[in-house]
Amino acid sequence: MGTEPATGETGSSLEGLARERYLAGEYPESIATHERAFVAYRAEGDVLSAARTARIISWLHVNVFSDFAVAGGWLARAERLLGDSEGAERGWLKLTHATREPYGEQREQQLREAWEFGRSCGDVDLEFAALARLGETLVLTGRAGEGMLAFDEALTAICADEVKDRYVVESVFCALFLTCERVHDVARAEQWLRAAGELVKRHGLVCVGPLCRAHYGGILTAAGLWNEAEGELDEALRVFAGSYAAARVIVLIRLAALRLGQGRLEDAERLLDGLDQLPDAAKPLAALHLARGRTALARDVLERRLRAPALPAPWPIGTVTTSPPVVAGPLLALLVDAELTDGDMAAAADVTERLALLVDSDPSTYLQALLARARGRVGVASGSRDAVAWFRQALELFAAAGLPVELARTRLDIAKVILDADPAVAEAEAKAALEV
Repeated sequence: MGTEPATGETGSSLEGLARERYLAGEYPESIATHERAFVAYRAEGDVLSAARTARIISWLHVNVFSDFAVAGGWLARAERLLGDSEGAERGWLKLTHATREPYGEQREQQLREAWEFGRSCGDVDLEFAALARLGETLVLTGRAGEGMLAFDEALTAICADEVKDRYVVESVFCALFLTCERVHDVARAEQWLRAAGELVKRHGLVCVGPLCRAHYGGILTAAGLWNEAEGELDEALRVFAGSYAAARVIVLIRLAALRLGQGRLEDAERLLDGLDQLPDAAKPLAALHLARGRTALARDVLERRLRAPALPAPWPIGTVTTSPPVVAGPLLALLVDAELTDGDMAAAADVTERLALLVDSDPSTYLQALLARARGRVGVASGSRDAVAWFRQALELFAAAGLPVELARTRLDIAKVILDADPAVAEAEAKAALEV
């Protein structure tokens, strides 16, 4: 806990210092200073500011360190201090509670209520913080179009300088990175970083908290920018070195995915050691098992993950604890590969149809690309003449999604299929894949 404020220190001055320390990356010092501000506000009799500070301390403990128990205590303190007040701070508390809920109806309802509080109270920061988190929730529960539109509006407000609170600006960008990483929407993340322009440079928004770095590193990995991804992930690991294991594992999982892409299987296996119960680890762990020829283990990991119920804390922040379409899609695509590796054509075809049902409910470019490639691979195994056509469709979709590594893998699929019939084209496809 923070120490008592020194003589002459006010709650306001301490809160300002705490924010400066957070922006400088001095997270433990920031939390300690926020706690001193809380004590000072209580001594000054400023109950509303004390409640706000307690709520921010709760947010910091979760967002930076994934300390859910400590965060829960501070959130309860904020609730008790706020009492029956129905002002904007009530909306902020609803927003904070919502971010601790699984992605589902209750989370969505609380976010809508927080959004309405922001609008009715004229609190622009609250309005767009809630709108961005609502957008994230809608995307991850299968309503990508509506969710991304909410995100776009919130980010427009930020770029127009309507949003003043740096915590909110950072939180919205972090939510954007998280969501774009989930849906492999590299283009949207890049467009908003360009649109932010000077705002990003001025505030160093890419160089934000370590968890935001982790999600941004995941986007860069998907975009094939592996050197840049490694830089972001290494910096996140540096911040978490030696402590805060609950949050650090999110970085380790993304670094493992990068190592898998690089073909460094031993490194990936070491990074994933002991993380098999963490929901986000399922995809890289299954991919590792497939690469090692352990198809039974890969199928088990994937099916268990796909059956997972929605779970609340204490999973680290940013973890998706159930399998909405944007999360289930890549898992099903891997499961198709596992069934094909075992030569079970019927099972591979069944899983492909499960993937098709997801695309019907959430026809994103990325999911359509996964389905087209899965159909192509099943077609190859069954001797279908349509296999190359499916791969060509997947090429177009992966290109539209801005995913060069997946594009290269699909080119290699094509090269293998047409090698005997058209060796010159096969060579060209393989060379294009090799360049990536």
